[in-house]
Amino acid sequence: MWRNYLTVGIRSLAKNRAYALINILGLAIGMAACLMILLFVRYELSYDRFLPGVEDTYELQSFYTSKQTGQKFNIQMTAYVAGERLKKDFPQVDKTVFALSGSPVILKDGQSSMGEDVILVDGPFFDVVRFPFVKGNPATALAEAGAAVITEKEAVRQFGTTDVMGRTLTMVSRGRATDYRITGVIKDVPKNSSFRLSIVGRIDFPSFFSDAPDFMREWGWQSGWFFFTLRPGTDPKAIAAQLPAWEKRNIPDQDLNGIRYNAGDEQDWRIVNLADIHLGEAQGASMSPGNDRRAVYTFGLVALLILGMACVNFTNLATARASQRAREVALRKVLGASRRDLIVQFIGESILVAAIAMLVALALTEIALPYFSRFLDADLKLHYFGQGGILLPVVALVLLVGLAGGLYPAFFLSRFQPARVLKANRSASEAEGSGRLRGILVVAQFAVSIGLIICTGVIYAQTVYAQTADPGYHRDGILQIDNFGRRQLDTMRQPLRDAIARIDGVTGVAATSIGVATRNNSSRGIQVPGRADLVNLGTYVADPEFFDVMGIKLIAGRKLDRNRTVDDATVPFPSDPVVEAALAKRGVNAVINQLAARRLGFTDPADAVGKQVRTSMVESEDYGLTPVNIVGVVEDTRFRSVRTPIDPLMFTRNDNAIDVLDVRYHGNPAEVRSRIERVWKQMAPDVPFEAEFSEDIVRELYQAETARAKMFAAFAILAVIVGCLGLFGLATFTAERRTKEIGIRKVLGARTRDIVRLLVWQFSKPVLVANLVAWPIAWWVMRNWLNEFDSRITLGPAPFLLAGLLALLIAIATIGSHAFRVARANPVHALRYE
Repeated sequence: MWRNYLTVGIRSLAKNRAYALINILGLAIGMAACLMILLFVRYELSYDRFLPGVEDTYELQSFYTSKQTGQKFNIQMTAYVAGERLKKDFPQVDKTVFALSGSPVILKDGQSSMGEDVILVDGPFFDVVRFPFVKGNPATALAEAGAAVITEKEAVRQFGTTDVMGRTLTMVSRGRATDYRITGVIKDVPKNSSFRLSIVGRIDFPSFFSDAPDFMREWGWQSGWFFFTLRPGTDPKAIAAQLPAWEKRNIPDQDLNGIRYNAGDEQDWRIVNLADIHLGEAQGASMSPGNDRRAVYTFGLVALLILGMACVNFTNLATARASQRAREVALRKVLGASRRDLIVQFIGESILVAAIAMLVALALTEIALPYFSRFLDADLKLHYFGQGGILLPVVALVLLVGLAGGLYPAFFLSRFQPARVLKANRSASEAEGSGRLRGILVVAQFAVSIGLIICTGVIYAQTVYAQTADPGYHRDGILQIDNFGRRQLDTMRQPLRDAIARIDGVTGVAATSIGVATRNNSSRGIQVPGRADLVNLGTYVADPEFFDVMGIKLIAGRKLDRNRTVDDATVPFPSDPVVEAALAKRGVNAVINQLAARRLGFTDPADAVGKQVRTSMVESEDYGLTPVNIVGVVEDTRFRSVRTPIDPLMFTRNDNAIDVLDVRYHGNPAEVRSRIERVWKQMAPDVPFEAEFSEDIVRELYQAETARAKMFAAFAILAVIVGCLGLFGLATFTAERRTKEIGIRKVLGARTRDIVRLLVWQFSKPVLVANLVAWPIAWWVMRNWLNEFDSRITLGPAPFLLAGLLALLIAIATIGSHAFRVARANPVHALRYE
């Protein structure tokens, strides 16, 4: 019996090659998309799960909610003191380590290079995060300060070999050169890890931050990552439930000139398992870029929709060609076959088609996966056997698709009555309900296609808008030197700045602690006379020339001036109590932006000029709050992504707190950069030259959105192809079924264009109805997505109308040529037997 079923199934496919090709190709595309997204989703969910003991390893994260605006800042970093208190107050916490990121200068053989993905820790990091060692003992590798562990790749980069045990590496951090003895070598960190590290060095934190004691004690100083393990049997939910009380018990109130301030009022802490960091809520201040869990699941859903469309094709075509199988069904029933036997036969044929399609899909996946991996910057691999093998998912997918595509046709075909089918001039394909179901399924198919086209258009438009929207300053024509704040440059920073300013093509230079898409955040509570609360403003330093170099417009008052003593808030590094006391007593001048003026309570920016506020400007709390005189107001500027709200900013001058140098230039960018690099290497050979053009920085800033738009575009194309395959197949079978009708119409005088219009209209109606289904769903999805941006495009009718028109044109193009060929056929061939 099974051999007979198989023979009949293969003969049926061979006899109807067009039907077989459309079904197999459509299913193969859907399956290939499903397989690649399955690999992608599994890859995203696999982050850090390769680490031993990951189920008991956690990170302490900080969650901010602004009392003034309700804005949320969820970051993976936390304060050093928070980790210390968690370890002290919870005996369930076993091993702990605090880690700092850094890009120190590495000195070797008289040459300097930038250390990338270097982290400095206060304890045995690998007792907590158990990366596999190639050489050395994980338990003792970081037993004391001055020890370092290096990856295989970094060892080869620095020394040309992995045989580096006992060798010395010199790194310069915070202006101090420290020798580290290599005590271990670990395997290179895979891409599916939340950690980006090449060197892990242990330092003595109290001495390392002896010149910045606030680092060790301030709850608002979010500076590093705190990792810890829990003792066996510990319930992490029980610790999480106690964190609010722990916070209140540990964070003291502060009295700032009569105003109560507590660092925990806007801040909460959560413990997050290491395996959940990559797709977690906190993505700010992360060691490596995370991903949005909703986006990952969205792509999985879209892949399933495309696969569903392929199954719909199978169902539609199977029911459409029912008349071709009706006599076979009738004869089998006459010869004794039961309905159950027929259902098993047709489902078996469906699974056979799905199996053939899966072979094609696997071939497509093998070809496309390397390109897909490079596009996602992921390490996706296709294995059939062993751990991570997809053999079982493949078999399950074949059975699922076979059942999904063949179940309804099997029940539909097996219900035919032999007497009705074998009766002369009676077509079983006219069974009640089949045409209505096909229409609904075609509508669903094109609704998915139209929805994906709309999403692609909106995401692309928002990405273009984000890269081109006016940020409040002249973003083009800037070269940003990222490591201008290195302590090694303290004595030569001004001469280097002056030398760069004299280079041909450079029109202006300005040092600052904020620039184009810089990741640092600095804020202070500002005391406003007459208010009982503090106003949080982003507080950054900038040269007086900063506003002209960046093209930031002055709204009221004046800019900072190098010739005015009170405009300079520079304090020595390390700190000098005498200078700090004098600064706190005399006060400083500052420039704020429009949003800061509004936050301080001034409706008109001009009203803020000349007003005085107070804030902490020096390390020691003994000097109280420093008076700050507002001398100017500038336009609001967006230095960060359009996802985040514009910051209320206060600018002061402090030559010892800058981070970057912004260089305004004209002419050939590459030539200007080359000239600047030559001058840099002549004057600061011990500090590597690190610079990026503003256009490249912005492009990297929106890389995730660009990739998302491309993925949606690829899915939309696949959905359209699958939908058009089904539409072409339906048009073919419908035209065959209506051959006599078309012949009679032509005999009665219908013209070719009338026949074409009739057939095209029949298949255009589902597309038009699909728009009514797709538009509200796509609008709701895209509205929610756009709401994640602080600045966004208006969700107008254009993408909806264009998507609907494009889908209609594609549908017409798909069936138009076929309809034209059928309409031109000689009616004699259709009616000669009548």
